[in-house]
Amino acid sequence: MRIGGHFHTDDPLADAVACGAGAAQFFLGDPQGWKGPVIPGDDPAAIREAYSAADIDIYIHAPYVINVATANNRIRIPSRKLLEQQLTAAASIGAKGLIVHGGHVTAGADPASGVENWVKAVERIGRPLPLLIENTAGGTGAMAKSIESIARLWDAVAGAAEGGGEIGFCLDTCHANSAGIDLADAVDRVKAITGRIDLVHCNNSRDEFGSGADRHANFSGGAGGPGKQSNAGTIDQAVLLDVVRSAGAPVICETPEAGLADDINWLQARLAG
Repeated sequence: MRIGGHFHTDDPLADAVACGAGAAQFFLGDPQGWKGPVIPGDDPAAIREAYSAADIDIYIHAPYVINVATANNRIRIPSRKLLEQQLTAAASIGAKGLIVHGGHVTAGADPASGVENWVKAVERIGRPLPLLIENTAGGTGAMAKSIESIARLWDAVAGAAEGGGEIGFCLDTCHANSAGIDLADAVDRVKAITGRIDLVHCNNSRDEFGSGADRHANFSGGAGGPGKQSNAGTIDQAVLLDVVRSAGAPVICETPEAGLADDINWLQARLAG
């Protein structure tokens, strides 16, 4: 099982090596902007070779601004374009998958319209590597917040994706907890819908169950120092560990930087062997 982190620096490979991670997730550009992806050094082959030599898998997170579900043409159409660009760029550097949030429809809009827009995106966008849809924490009209909304979206996109490139699922523990999904059986319930979990974002939450808030927290003590076992969030450590074990998928910790290495090492120690 590969365990790694999301790194926000200019050299995620060095950061991953420094903390003994087996995977590195990062952005290809501004996560809040509409500009196309930027490949470090403008040399995809060099990136592929460097990560392969270090035996570290790459995952790319798409920009947060992407929302292919919305009826707003000024957002939906650029979202499709940017998503396709991100997929192409991520594939060129040998990434294992591109993670994108499920998005949302505007207040009062029928969620079915968002599902329809997702289907159109899946049908029209080339996918040279797995596109991993991530569940979200809250928001009105969210397409992948509750178990029910995940099922509605997945049933539609899975059918549209047949023969056109892989669609997968990324389970975020903080998002699920904040959305009111009980983590005790979340893996079983998601797998009953999707048949798969391709990646786990193992994050604690600063907020209570069902809060709808997306504020990640460390779970191994973080900045508390080596050996600390305190829990910086509201989700019990044992619950997070059970989710990771049950999912049986690679893991990316998107926790605060001060304790990120501790979180990665904490999981590695408990999942060794």
